[in-house]
Amino acid sequence: MPAGRVLAFAETRDSALRPVAGEAVTAARELAEALGSPVDAFLLGPPGIAREAAGLGAYGADRIFVAENEAFSSYAPDASLRLCAEILGRETYSAIIFPASAQGKDLAPRAAAMLDRGLATEVTGLGAEDGVPVAVRPVYAGKAIARVTFTDLPALISVRPNVFRAVKRPGEGLVESVEVAPEPSSQRVKGIETGERETLDVSEATVVVSGGRGMKDPKNWAVLEDLVDALGEHATLGASRAVVDAGWRPHVEQVGQTGKVVSPTLYFAIGISGAIQHLAGMRTAKTIVAINKDAEAPIFQIADLGIVGDLFEVVPALAAEIRRVHAES
Repeated sequence: MPAGRVLAFAETRDSALRPVAGEAVTAARELAEALGSPVDAFLLGPPGIAREAAGLGAYGADRIFVAENEAFSSYAPDASLRLCAEILGRETYSAIIFPASAQGKDLAPRAAAMLDRGLATEVTGLGAEDGVPVAVRPVYAGKAIARVTFTDLPALISVRPNVFRAVKRPGEGLVESVEVAPEPSSQRVKGIETGERETLDVSEATVVVSGGRGMKDPKNWAVLEDLVDALGEHATLGASRAVVDAGWRPHVEQVGQTGKVVSPTLYFAIGISGAIQHLAGMRTAKTIVAINKDAEAPIFQIADLGIVGDLFEVVPALAAEIRRVHAES
């Protein structure tokens, strides 16, 4: 029996596809190639989103199912679930891929409950064995890796942002409109509040600059903000649990086991000792740079690059050097 298709949820916000949409479709294509199956994607958005949705074909989507309605300008969980159910009723699917983003973390368990299936979360690797999806995910605060197989299909999987890099390839996807009624106004997201500083979500940024107790005072975060500005638009701020609990930084910036799990290309741990709770949230970063005055801090055990010194001297000098290099390039 041939393997079923692979379906990916493409997240949108503010009438546009989010970067994790391309990552989810790329992950779906990787799994589909292991299964020998086509890839479908689904999304909701306001009128006109179908034009942008066609771009998902470049990431490997063969078909893109789109529901357009002005009510879908913001995330509509019940309508998203109904669209998913409608698509599942048309074809046989071996897996559904969600990004482990804010929307994906809300929608994936809803789909799991609807289908009475288990859900593999924060997946960092995908493959297939005997026509069945196989997922790889960190467990025990990243100290071990679990290999997950599925007894019932479709397999439900959420993939960690920044792990499956969105990869474009030749190809076009066929866009198909699907009618989905909007949910009552009481059951939809009515707005998104952002902080005073407009930043990327810490789980999706490719560069994260995190600060800990070593920053000494919340007013000193200007030092880290300056480094983020020097690094550019793909960088954002993060924080340890200790400073979030102290009220220095908002919870949305918290990196760690009880915060957000991140996998950026570059991670700065500044004034962070390296408690296991924090390491669980960032140890899968591609490159880790630690800056701490304590040479015995545990963070240096996993750091790729370490600087022992006063962060209030090191960080401004680092920001200045980054700006100099950018100016010369």
